[in-house]
Amino acid sequence: MNVSLILAHPNQGSFNHAIAIAAINALDGNGHSVRFHDLYRERFDPVLPYGEIPKGADIDSNLMKHCGEIVSADGIIIVHPNWWGMPPAILKGWVDRVIRPGVAYEFLEGDSGEGVPRGLLKARKALVFNTSNTFPDREREAFGDPLQRLWKDCIFGLCGVEEFYRKTYCVIATSTPVKRTAWLEDAEDTVAEIFPKDRNR
Repeated sequence: MNVSLILAHPNQGSFNHAIAIAAINALDGNGHSVRFHDLYRERFDPVLPYGEIPKGADIDSNLMKHCGEIVSADGIIIVHPNWWGMPPAILKGWVDRVIRPGVAYEFLEGDSGEGVPRGLLKARKALVFNTSNTFPDREREAFGDPLQRLWKDCIFGLCGVEEFYRKTYCVIATSTPVKRTAWLEDAEDTVAEIFPKDRNR
């Protein structure tokens, strides 16, 4: 399988980076091809220009590469921290620019944008890893777990991805090295389970 892995955290030594490495190790171990993007390190431009909005608009070669990879991906993994119940702005900009009409979704003929889009993504599995400093119960009860709704229903669900998985590791700020080691083992096991070895290879 071709798996796209998108990481969004500004600190190169972050636990998010460690999760991404664990995910890559699991994918490599199961024989999958990984297309990895560290958005901050690559200085991905998150600003969506007006002229880039329409389907079929001219886009630059770097963005075209991202779009081509997401179109051909069999699976998608996203790694990011929970900031104010949202992804970092650079990742939101990646969604704005890459998960675009004609690439990830389309409106049916006669629909000028008011209806429900039809998903175009080939990927059938998406996995999101989050880190947080909010306990899960409070995240659900006080805030309604906005990241779950965002990724599952507002993005992947509308783009044709049938299987959605999400894991959150918290509380990061008070976690011990022992706890973080256990979380990384869990992350690697989770990736290996969701993206098992291809028996046909």
